Amino acid sequence: MDITLSKADGILTIGFNRPARKNAITSVMYQSMADALLDGEADAAVRVILLTGAAEIFTAGNDLEDFIKNPPAGANSPVVRYMMALSGATKPVVAAVSGAAVGIGTTLLMHCDLVYAAQNAKFSMPFTQLGLCPEFASSLLLPRLAGYHRAAEKLMLGEPFSVAEAQAMGLVNQVLPLDELLPYATSQAAKLAALPASSIRMTKQLMKSAQQAEIGAVMIKEMQHFGQLLQTPEAKEAFQAFFEKRKPDFTQFA
Repeated sequence: MDITLSKADGILTIGFNRPARKNAITSVMYQSMADALLDGEADAAVRVILLTGAAEIFTAGNDLEDFIKNPPAGANSPVVRYMMALSGATKPVVAAVSGAAVGIGTTLLMHCDLVYAAQNAKFSMPFTQLGLCPEFASSLLLPRLAGYHRAAEKLMLGEPFSVAEAQAMGLVNQVLPLDELLPYATSQAAKLAALPASSIRMTKQLMKSAQQAEIGAVMIKEMQHFGQLLQTPEAKEAFQAFFEKRKPDFTQFA
């Protein structure tokens, strides 16, 4: 399965498991994760959600071929359902990141409560390089997290940045050796699962409620612009260049 799911000791673990394609995410995978998150919300036995990838890669972001065939189309599209489910999760979400976290692999972390990363982790949000714009409320959350100028550098240039910089920005709680990452993240999730569930949920709600409506509104606005930009010549050139394994030429566009 491209997404692995397990429940044990109050922890719902959702893992990217498509190593042959660098854990690139398809619409079917988004649907599976959205369903799992909603199931976890409804299951009283689930007290914490843990997100994982593979040792060498968290996720390469969207599977571009699948994305072109199944672009986001309204609130019921799998990617939007996933975004809404994760951003609206009332239970704590812990992420364990190793290897590359590309695009939504980085932006999803802004909706997690605790983020732990291996020393080999690296992050990037190359939306502008594809002729697109930020998504998952990253245009709102990253400036608040890291400051405007640092966020502008990451979102406008779209270049990869190190785990040390991610920690300095506040995107990552702690950096660990690769072999210690998953055990540590799991132990942190277990600590949360052992605490009173109602007080954990209320603490999360109090911290996030003031901006929740704003996050939802920004996500919708971003997706509208994202959908429009997908149809532009620049985006078509970027995607074509990706598939042809060449550098795109944007100088032909005004």
